[in-house]
Amino acid sequence: MDEIYVQELFDRLHKVPERGFEEFKTSKILIEELKKHGFEVYENVGITGIVAIYDSKNPGPILALRADMDALEFIVDEKIVNIHACGHDANCAMVMAAAKECKEKGIKKGVLKIIFQPAEELTGGALAMLKDSRLGKIDELVGIHLRPIEDMKFGEASEAVYHSATVQLRYKIKGISAHGARPHLGVNALEAAVLATNAVNSIKIDPAINHSIKVTNISVEGRTYNKIPSEALLALDIRCESNEIMAIMKEKIRLAIDTSVRAIGAIAEEIYFGEVIAAMYDEEMIESCKKSIEKVIGKSFGRIVNYGGEDFHYFTRDLGCKSSYLGIGAEATPGLHHEKMTFKRESLNIGEKILIEIVNERLGVI
Repeated sequence: MDEIYVQELFDRLHKVPERGFEEFKTSKILIEELKKHGFEVYENVGITGIVAIYDSKNPGPILALRADMDALEFIVDEKIVNIHACGHDANCAMVMAAAKECKEKGIKKGVLKIIFQPAEELTGGALAMLKDSRLGKIDELVGIHLRPIEDMKFGEASEAVYHSATVQLRYKIKGISAHGARPHLGVNALEAAVLATNAVNSIKIDPAINHSIKVTNISVEGRTYNKIPSEALLALDIRCESNEIMAIMKEKIRLAIDTSVRAIGAIAEEIYFGEVIAAMYDEEMIESCKKSIEKVIGKSFGRIVNYGGEDFHYFTRDLGCKSSYLGIGAEATPGLHHEKMTFKRESLNIGEKILIEIVNERLGVI
């Protein structure tokens, strides 16, 4: 196995961080590598996404390896910059290196698909790819992601990282403006937003189900402080480990907000809804990932519950495929999504080897 390749590819990708649906330089590098190594390549799948295919021509499952491509936007020294602060460049390097090795050695059966997905951070990339027929059928799917030091140490790996369902809600609370000396002539949108916050905080869900509901922003425009505000913004972040319980939570939250603001004559208008669903894994795939980890590093870390969101799970839901999602211990510090995030680069070689073992487990590497 070429242990230098994954490191060099990471360096190339790390130098071209791009926002979601703008991964033009990133996708160009990956497309060139895939074509160089003999993959059939479909470009611009879901705007900037890539699907590559290696068909053994023998009966067997269609196994896909997926990595996300996008970077994050930060303001540094009063300038907007893109930084690979979540390790998506590393994810792509590991998947591409494993794909290269499996193509060079050959697979005994089935089809190996490689998916490079845009816009995971925007939570729209997977759905965009799913709208393109060139994504095609997938029977089995494996994702991969570096883990921060808070999750695992270097040299450890998890066979299944369980993400939560995550919902972002924003409301425009509409009241009636009035002079501060005559508040009875208006409807205070800010007071309505506070009532909505208290109503949301009063919602009770089974404490045995991991979940959280919190208001993350209440604001009004302008700097006039002697008037009754007619509009307020209310933003919420909602998380739950169960897709079924999340559906109940959303219904309760919407009802609580609507009825509480109407109590004083205001109206709540939903202006944004963003959602990713919780993990839905297959035990057979989890077990294959665990066996592959044990072959490479001797012992699996075990399953991890993570309260972050991941749009990877839309592939599982919409394609009806078996899936799991690897966590690679990289001791990323200070943590993911920090502009100065660094990690132990040797973890790239470990992740590549585990992916190759998974392909061997499912398709047989010659």
